[in-house]
Formats: sequence, C-alpha cells, structure tokens
Amino acid sequence: MRRSLTIALFVVLFGLAGYLYWDTRPAVKLARDGAIVTEVSGDSVIVIERTVARENVRAPRVPDYIVFAGDTIRFDRVDLRERMDRELIAFTYSHSNSLLMLKRSTRIFPQVEPLLAANGVPDDLKYLMAIESNVNENAVSVAGAAGLWQFMRDVGRDFGLEVTATVDERYNIRKETEAACDYLKKSYARFGDWMTVAASYNGGVNGIARKREQQKQTKALDLQLVEETSRYMFRILVAKLFFENPDSFGFHLEADEYYPYIPPKRTVFVSQSIDDLAEFAGRYGLSYAQLRRANPWLRDLKLAAKTGKTYEILIPDLEAERNYFLHL
Repeated sequence: MRRSLTIALFVVLFGLAGYLYWDTRPAVKLARDGAIVTEVSGDSVIVIERTVARENVRAPRVPDYIVFAGDTIRFDRVDLRERMDRELIAFTYSHSNSLLMLKRSTRIFPQVEPLLAANGVPDDLKYLMAIESNVNENAVSVAGAAGLWQFMRDVGRDFGLEVTATVDERYNIRKETEAACDYLKKSYARFGDWMTVAASYNGGVNGIARKREQQKQTKALDLQLVEETSRYMFRILVAKLFFENPDSFGFHLEADEYYPYIPPKRTVFVSQSIDDLAEFAGRYGLSYAQLRRANPWLRDLKLAAKTGKTYEILIPDLEAERNYFLHL
C-alpha cells in the first residue's frame, strides 16, 4: 500500500514538473500571451501567425442585408441567416487562410479589378478568387484546377488558355481573368442573377440550370444544392465583408504587413521559342526564379512558342521592390 502511494506521489510530482517546464518555455509563453498563433505538435511549437492580436475576438453578427454586384440580398429567413453565420464564423477563426488572403489581396486585386471593369463584370465577382484559390496565383487543387480562378485544364483550353508542357496560361493573371470574365458573362446571359452565376462557377452552368428547372425556382439562393455549392455563395458574401472591413473579424494589420503590387519595369514581347530562360533572365539582370515569380505561367526552363503567337514576359522592377518599404 505504501509502495503504491509512493509511486502515485512520484507520478503527480513528475507531471507537475513537466507542466511547469512546458508552460515557462519562451515560445509557449509568447503563444499563450497572444503575440503568436500556434499549433502544438509533440514537443514542438509551430508558429503560424505573428501579426495579429486577437484577444476576445467574436465573429461579426449577420447583417440585415448585403449589396452584392448591385443586388440587395436580405437575410430575413432563418435558413439564410444560419448559413451566413456559419461562414462568418469560418472566416473569423480560420486564422491562417484568412490572414494570408488579406495580405495577398493588395497584390492581386489591383491587377484584377481593371480587367473586370473592362469586361463589364461587377467588381464583387473578384471575391470568387478568395473561395477558389485563397487569392493565391500559384494555387493548384488536388483535382488539377489551377491559378487564381481555378480552371481545369480542358475548361481553360475551351476558354482560350494555352496549356502545354512549357506554358500554362491558367497562371497568367491577365489571361485567366479575361477567361473567367468570359465564363461569368455567358453564365449571366443565361441566369440574369449574379449570385446564381457565382453558384454556377462551382456547380456548373448546366447543373444549376437543371436544379432551377427541377425545383421551379430562378435564384440559386432558393435552391436545394449540395453542401459545397450551397456554402460557396455565402462564403463569397462573407469574403466581401471580410476584405472591406477586416477589423470587424479581428484582423488588424499595419501597412507594411500587406503584400504590395509593384508594376513590372517593362514587358518583353516574344514570338520565338526560348531554349534557355535562365540565360534570358540574366539579360535583364534577373535570376530564373525572379523571372518565374513575375511570370508563373512559364512552366519550364524553356519556352516552346506556338507559331504566330506573341507572348508577353513581364520584367519585374527589382529596384522598386527594394525601395517600397522605405517609403511607407
């Protein structure tokens, strides 16, 4: 009996000592105190975020309505409010994705917004990129969809994008955005409602058209859809709220924490194949990695040009990039 008590006491004391050691480690103290958002794995503390103070953060309340692409969407039904609330909570507490989307938006949106306007697509449709790719121009899904707008290979080709071993225009921001505009306008011509257009970007034009006919409704918000497509619409609405007012979601960033858009120094027009892109980059004072960062649609160390086609290769402004943060 005394032996058992001795062992039990030893276990308790050993556990207390281990806890005190863990709790007083600098990384754990910093994480606990709110300066860092972390994941704990075994004996390691993995730092995910360092920038946002998120004490006592609560998800925003469901608004009475949202104006999206010129249409007023009211949350005056129980089901609509609950579905909206779910996505407000997801954006608020999905820390890493929400933070990175916010940081990238200041680099990506300035490139996309003029293209949407020029093609007659409402600016709010840019929030599709948040749901499709987390505003990441290099995103690729497990199914093989690629780029900001997540075109599948065959669909991209159907909308005029070149996809070969050395060129993949699903990663060309201008060309993939123009292809997305083409898709969205064709969908709007069929449905006449931008939220239904957004649903069709996930569920397919024919799929949404079939659901409308079967359920005798005209708007996707009134349809019974698979969960992914049903959530998709509300995630876009919440994305609009999130990017317009991140503070309300508990994200407070300084100006130098956003990723900047710095226009390229020049554009080089190429109509011939390039056998060595590393050598080509060197002519402009760049590394191959820097050339690829500015032109993610280049997918190899060479460019196999199509006959009669001209390619636009962006040359980044390295000096402007170095000087950017000095002027904040």
